[in-house]
Amino acid sequence: MFVGETLSLIVAAAWTVTALYAEVGSKRIGSLPFNAVRMSMSLVFLALTLWLTMGVPVPRFADSATWMWLLLSGVVGYVVGDYFLMQGYIIIGSRFGQLFMTLSAPTAALLGRMFIGEQMRPTAIAGMFVTLCGIAISILSKKEEPAGRDRDVSAFRLRLKLPRKGIFCAAMAGICQGAGLVLSKIGMASYDAALHIRGISADAVPEGALLRIPLKISIPFASTMMRGTIGLAGFLLLLFLFSKGSAAPLRKALKDRKALKCAFWSMFFGPFVGVSLSLMATLYTATGIAQTLFALTPVLIIAPAALIFHQKVTLREVIGAVISVGGVCLFFI
Repeated sequence: MFVGETLSLIVAAAWTVTALYAEVGSKRIGSLPFNAVRMSMSLVFLALTLWLTMGVPVPRFADSATWMWLLLSGVVGYVVGDYFLMQGYIIIGSRFGQLFMTLSAPTAALLGRMFIGEQMRPTAIAGMFVTLCGIAISILSKKEEPAGRDRDVSAFRLRLKLPRKGIFCAAMAGICQGAGLVLSKIGMASYDAALHIRGISADAVPEGALLRIPLKISIPFASTMMRGTIGLAGFLLLLFLFSKGSAAPLRKALKDRKALKCAFWSMFFGPFVGVSLSLMATLYTATGIAQTLFALTPVLIIAPAALIFHQKVTLREVIGAVISVGGVCLFFI
């Protein structure tokens, strides 16, 4: 009873742990080396998963259209999105970084409407405004006037309490995640079409698979591996360009045991455990319920961020996070 709902809550908790480890690791060695190391670890785990479920450690049955869409999704969601996300963690921390990730829902809704004809209900439109209001409540505060200056009591002055660069990075991460999700959905549809053309059922178990798991369960992992492949290539390219051809940042990262530990646990609780359980959760409960519970991460991360990083958390920020998550919930009503 409530298996899907329980799994969904575990996913939200797992993504909370991922964000905390990612903040520590990216601050130690930089966003690009951290992402490159984490993505390498992720590909190893994904290859092992595909070997067990598909019989080979690489995606099977995918055609050129599938590769094209999923590689594009990897560029947008991983290379650009994760780069900005880790930069956001460095500047404003994982707590506010995760808050801006709620922008992925309205982004996905808008792009889904524009490119794949998905319908937007009135509640989804309301959800966009509620999400934005929640973020605004969290990052805005009343502007203090200089001492001795005449004050107009009717004026309502606000100021950003976070660096603009950090806000930009975190917002870009949320937008890119939503865009990457839409591109992934197109890629997954192409994958299903490729199976249909080959006369292969999504409920079939691939020949040579060590675990008798139907393709419809293992295909998302194959899709993630395709995205991760271009993600790793992109991070290595950016690292090469930004460090002027020197591998020193990567060598330094590989010698930092604490950073490697953070990269491992960030990868394990994120792409591996988080993705696996999120797929399983949708088998036991409605997708809308699962997605709503997944979105609790910005709220769940408040307490550990305050305890571990000794961050001062105001009631205004808590209310803003709850409202922002409430806005996401409206997308699935």
